[in-house]
Amino acid sequence: MSQAPLAERMRPKTLDDVVGQQHLLGAGKPLRTAFESGEPHSMILWGPPGVGKTTLARLMADGFNAEFMALSAVLSGVKDIRDAVERATLIRSNSGRRTILFVDEVHRFNKSQQDAFLPHVESGLFTFIGATTENPSFEVNNALLSRAAVYVLKALDDTDLKTLITRALEKELHGLSVSPEAQDMLVMSADGDARRLLNNLEIAAQAALAAGEQTVDIHRLRETLGDVMRRFDNKGDNFYDQISALHKSVRGSNPDAALYWLARMLDGGVDPRYLARRIIRMSWEDIGLADPRAIQIANDAATTYERLGSPEGELALAQAVIYLSVAAKSNAGYTAYNQARAFVRKDKSRDVPIHLRNAPTKLMKELGYGHEYRYAHDEPNAYAAGETYFPDDMPEMRWYRPTPYGLEKKIGEKLDWLAELDRKAGKKTR
Repeated sequence: MSQAPLAERMRPKTLDDVVGQQHLLGAGKPLRTAFESGEPHSMILWGPPGVGKTTLARLMADGFNAEFMALSAVLSGVKDIRDAVERATLIRSNSGRRTILFVDEVHRFNKSQQDAFLPHVESGLFTFIGATTENPSFEVNNALLSRAAVYVLKALDDTDLKTLITRALEKELHGLSVSPEAQDMLVMSADGDARRLLNNLEIAAQAALAAGEQTVDIHRLRETLGDVMRRFDNKGDNFYDQISALHKSVRGSNPDAALYWLARMLDGGVDPRYLARRIIRMSWEDIGLADPRAIQIANDAATTYERLGSPEGELALAQAVIYLSVAAKSNAGYTAYNQARAFVRKDKSRDVPIHLRNAPTKLMKELGYGHEYRYAHDEPNAYAAGETYFPDDMPEMRWYRPTPYGLEKKIGEKLDWLAELDRKAGKKTR
């Protein structure tokens, strides 16, 4: 086999060789139209690793007969950007050829580095193509983003990946075959990443050939690949997408989906302590007083994990997720708190009513602090009917509105009964 990696030898030479991304490359689709227009434009290619971002940039340079220059934001700095600008200027003055400047991992450049591209993109010195695995809305400067079209590339599906296996066997790995079971495992190990698929296939093929075998079977693959880690990034979109899916599965009362996303994140290497904190947050935000036991179970699960560690402690997190999923749901407390915060943030500073003020000194008592305060425990039903607890110049507010689910149903009934006592005492209620 050639010394170049299989993934590099299999890099598409034409647009029709590209596997996947038909939502962009199919007939009449945006990138296909861009290639056929004859006029390149600056763009950001956003997608997970191994889906063809670099390949598309190279093909665009070939398709437009342009000079291709590549920078890696991980390895490059302002000097490299300056050198690329000088080279593009020289190429244009000597041959009149346009330049396509490809910047891999563009989100790794800071603001000043990204800004360095702007005047040259505007002048047309080069066509800018940035590749990123992170959401460009958060990671790319608005000024640069406004000058580039954003195209979202997707992870390759199982059919795409099996097509790549077939092509590799036909074009590069002559005389070798891969069993159906091994193909399925290769596809699973790739997790939508073409580069990872071809790298794993090459490793297994080399091991098989070294052993004098002509077939890569499931046993050979397990020996060479070992444990397979799913695609996961504890700072990127995958991380936040998966924790969002877990939270929404719990909120949606689907314990099996919640367990799936919990297992996915644990399998991907997330810190279980982070998950424990998020589970506690879910118990307060989405269950609340409809089932206060959920809050206790979430706290107990976090404590259990601290005591047992992995993997035993993860069972406590899993059972907490199940309980939260099937518990009665209420965001009434969460909503009420947010409304109160929003009101206070915009409102003026109101004085505490005299009757609610503490009076630890003689002077304060003489000033009326605490005068006519009604001690609730001395009142019928331990409730001072008609009393007010808001500032004197502020209307009664009703932010907390219990749901008719779980314990909150009883809480709502009690609040309605107390409101009726207030009405009988002559108090205006909301």
